[in-house]
Amino acid sequence: MKILFFTHYFPPEVNAPATRTFEHCRLWAAAGHDVTVVTCAPNCPDGVVYEGYRNALWPQYEEVDGIRVVRVWTLLAANAGTLRRILNFLSYLCSAVFVSFRLSRPDVVIATSPQFFCGWAGVFVSWIKRRPFVLEIRDIWPESIAAVGALKSRPLLRFLEFLERRLYLAADHIVAVGDGYRKKILEKAAVGDRVSVITNGVDPRRFVPGPPDARFLHIWDLEEKFVCSYIGTIGMAHGLEVVIDAADMLRQNGRSDVCFLLVGDGARRAELEQEVQQRGLQRQVIFAGRQPREEVPRILASSNACLIHLKECDLFETVIPSKIFETMAMGRPIIMGVKGQAREIVLEADAGLAMQPGSAQALVKCVEQISGDPELAQQLGHAARAFVTEHYSRPQLASRFLRQLHAVTGIEEKVSVEEIPTAAPTPVQTSATHV
Repeated sequence: MKILFFTHYFPPEVNAPATRTFEHCRLWAAAGHDVTVVTCAPNCPDGVVYEGYRNALWPQYEEVDGIRVVRVWTLLAANAGTLRRILNFLSYLCSAVFVSFRLSRPDVVIATSPQFFCGWAGVFVSWIKRRPFVLEIRDIWPESIAAVGALKSRPLLRFLEFLERRLYLAADHIVAVGDGYRKKILEKAAVGDRVSVITNGVDPRRFVPGPPDARFLHIWDLEEKFVCSYIGTIGMAHGLEVVIDAADMLRQNGRSDVCFLLVGDGARRAELEQEVQQRGLQRQVIFAGRQPREEVPRILASSNACLIHLKECDLFETVIPSKIFETMAMGRPIIMGVKGQAREIVLEADAGLAMQPGSAQALVKCVEQISGDPELAQQLGHAARAFVTEHYSRPQLASRFLRQLHAVTGIEEKVSVEEIPTAAPTPVQTSATHV
């Protein structure tokens, strides 16, 4: 089967959309399918193109783990603000549709959120190529940006919501990453049984528990510390000021052995770093910045617990952060600061402790409970690994997605991705040439 996949994000970017798309496409390619991904020059979250790449007017391509990757020009924008980011999304739509005329006709077109201009690129190309269109929804956009105050213009919001509903109706099938997303979609558009749920997950063969990395701990001065890590975007939706307040409370309680490690980048990182300096918490809260994707297992193995947190908001109760599955696969206890289905998964797995989002007192209580009871930490880690391996294995989920593509196209399935052995990860290439 020939699969044409549109995504705004792709490795070497390390956010959740890039990871999910890459893992699925890698497994589909390994199963013998012809997979082409149309994406941008990597630049998230700073709006600065990564070393080794160019934001060129002419399309560029590279081969990554059997996937043909086509990179198109976009108007670059940092992961902050509204107008320039919308222009960035629109430029991708135009460039992606334009380059599709140079690509061979696929059997199916897929496009993924979190922003739906990428979805509209998939719609237009499916019309041009006269092929079925599958829309993947990872975020209810624009509602999610309105929820964090990034979009305040009511007329613009209503227009974007109109486009959102039309997008749902244009899809031959919709894949949502959680039951909450499916419910939201059905509230907005009459798409009936054209919506299925395929959650995020993890390949437990690539995320394997191991000992802490002594070199990593030494570099960040974390030796002999209880390390509570947050790994991911440091953005408006994540409410990470709670970490600073909790660190301050722990310092006042005489807990100099606890350190919060924030790994990642985003719109609020500079502001939070400034607050840490003003409050003299540089030894309690450490910003490690954006790290290569292949370093994530090492960071998780070097953490005593991992925080997963979003601001308290009804919409965010539909979110299932993909990082919970990687954390569980590495056998690390989770401090869960997200309500809804994500919390239910963690508690059902007995993989961590729940905290009230935004409550520094609750975060302190969870940290003290796990740090004071090594046996509890070990139990949570073991339970997490067993549960995610059984219920959220990436090869199983990629197979479900592939079966859905076969159903949409009517093409007979020959090889399941679960039959494909997992090889060692291939480093993402850092060179590109013109198509």
